[in-house]
Amino acid sequence: MRFPLTLSWYFGRHFATAVLAMTAGLTGLVALFDFLELLRESATAPAASFGIILEIEALRLPWSMMQIMPFAVLLGGIYAFWRLARSSELVVARAAGISAWQFLSTPVLAACALGLVCTTLVSPLSALMYGRGEQIYNAYLKPSGGPLSLNGGSLWVRQTDSGLVPGGIAVLHANDVTLKGRELAADQVSILRLDPQTSLLERLEARSATLSSGNWALKNVSVLKPDQAPQLVAEMNFPTDLTVNRVQESFASPNALSFWALPGFIHLLKRSGFSATQHELAFQTLLALPLLCATMALVAAGFSMRPSRRGGAGTMLVSGVSFGFALFMISEVANQFGTSGAIPVSLAAWAPALAGLFLALALLLHLEDG
Repeated sequence: MRFPLTLSWYFGRHFATAVLAMTAGLTGLVALFDFLELLRESATAPAASFGIILEIEALRLPWSMMQIMPFAVLLGGIYAFWRLARSSELVVARAAGISAWQFLSTPVLAACALGLVCTTLVSPLSALMYGRGEQIYNAYLKPSGGPLSLNGGSLWVRQTDSGLVPGGIAVLHANDVTLKGRELAADQVSILRLDPQTSLLERLEARSATLSSGNWALKNVSVLKPDQAPQLVAEMNFPTDLTVNRVQESFASPNALSFWALPGFIHLLKRSGFSATQHELAFQTLLALPLLCATMALVAAGFSMRPSRRGGAGTMLVSGVSFGFALFMISEVANQFGTSGAIPVSLAAWAPALAGLFLALALLLHLEDG
């Protein structure tokens, strides 16, 4: 029998429209709750105006959309297929000899394409905007934490420094950062010691340094002060509230890195001796997103194509939503196991989507051919 291209496109258009509308609605709902949480946090941060909070939330929108995309596919698909079943269009298609596998091809491909677009195109935009939003968030709502980042193997950190004047500031830059046991080693370390008005008080240039026990152990240090000759010091300890754990926790969040940037950053972390598990898990999760979206489309079809005249449609719809949220919980549990290293990262990212796919296929086989 000839493939029903026109009918398949018709079902696919209904499916895509419902999914996009559901994506917009769910993204707006998530953004509303997140915005209210930001307003609550801004109550103790006078510098964070309403405009700043609004800007942070606007910058988080693409990231929120990517997080809810699988659920938008599930709920939008359930709504689209339920409407088609209620209007008896699915019954007519089956009476014409067209199987579910034929007219579901376009909706499943559309869901997979949406996941692929999110992974390859939306992810870079989401990472750029999310990273900018986190910078504003840290500047206005968490000013005491101090900016810290690892960029191309170079460490930048800003901290308080009362060693020369009360309320002073120190800005440290280090190259070739590596983790050796429980110590952080770096080469070509520069430390700018500033007063509260950011006027330069002293500059330290060290050939190498080691972070351990709340101190930077500097070696071969040049001490430069305004209007004074440089002083050479063989060894010097510079106090810091920085720890190795905080350095690793403050690396660029996987949410602030695009799908294309993650492999390079993972290589950098491994080369420096740090754990890249979270970033590897984020990369594999983005790879699995198209499959997860296709799985959700099949789940939606399996739980919503029951003819309304046969009864039990409401129960099937509730079961479909419950199945989707159960799959979400399994994904979260698998992510926790993957982050802790209890199971391989690839298994944690792909297993929930594959398990849901096989269950959805089994349900459709039962409904269509059983």
